[in-house]
Amino acid sequence: MIDWYQAVILAILQGLTEFLPISSSAHLVIPSLLLGWQDQGLAFDVAVHVGTLSAVVFYYRQDLFRMALAWFKSLAGGPVTDESRLVWYLALATVPVGVVGLLAGDYIESDLRNLPVIATTTLLFGILLGLADRYAAGSESGRALTLPMALAIGIAQALAPVPGVSRSGVTITAALFLGMNRQGAARFSFLLSIPVIASAGALKGWELLQASTEVYWWPLVVGTLVSAVTAYLCIALFLRLLDRVGLMPFVYYRMILAGVLYYLWLA
Repeated sequence: MIDWYQAVILAILQGLTEFLPISSSAHLVIPSLLLGWQDQGLAFDVAVHVGTLSAVVFYYRQDLFRMALAWFKSLAGGPVTDESRLVWYLALATVPVGVVGLLAGDYIESDLRNLPVIATTTLLFGILLGLADRYAAGSESGRALTLPMALAIGIAQALAPVPGVSRSGVTITAALFLGMNRQGAARFSFLLSIPVIASAGALKGWELLQASTEVYWWPLVVGTLVSAVTAYLCIALFLRLLDRVGLMPFVYYRMILAGVLYYLWLA
């Protein structure tokens, strides 16, 4: 069982790194290496997934309601709108990462979750994020999302299970290179996180039900609440500052973080 302060710190890290383009795996590996913390356990993973999922759903609750209403109307023979199309785009873009998770999830978890891989992907995909941000700089009226673009972003998201890549980072990078502006890229990336986080949380929840381990509830409650609040504030602040500061601060941060991870590996 983890201590309360460990639950708070890990939940804050999860809430921040789930949506900022800086890689959650790169951050969650550091406490265990530097402080010798034990693995937080499957139940805690489920709890913070529930927290981050509830945050993004609550933030986009009005958008999701309109999308669901438009989608059901289109199924009933009503007009096809941008909102109803977006539901299909999100569904299509979720498929590639699901396939990768099913086919290569065990290999990624056992063979790629190490410092050299995380440091290298943190650096490489940070550079790509910087190039994409420079490409999109000054573009306020980016391209509207299309079905091929959604599929391309989904294929990029298929790299997200590799530690250090960052799901939000790689999807925003792909969207920017495809001509979307920063706000459009971030919005689609965050909406795309909903089926991905929900699927990952459901899978971990199923594994938890199959396990015969004792569950301590208070760290789970703390983790859920802290990750939810942190993730919500992170989304709101990120979108508010995105056009003002761009993505380069996160690129520089990833480069520094990669240097720290390389140092820890060599040391």
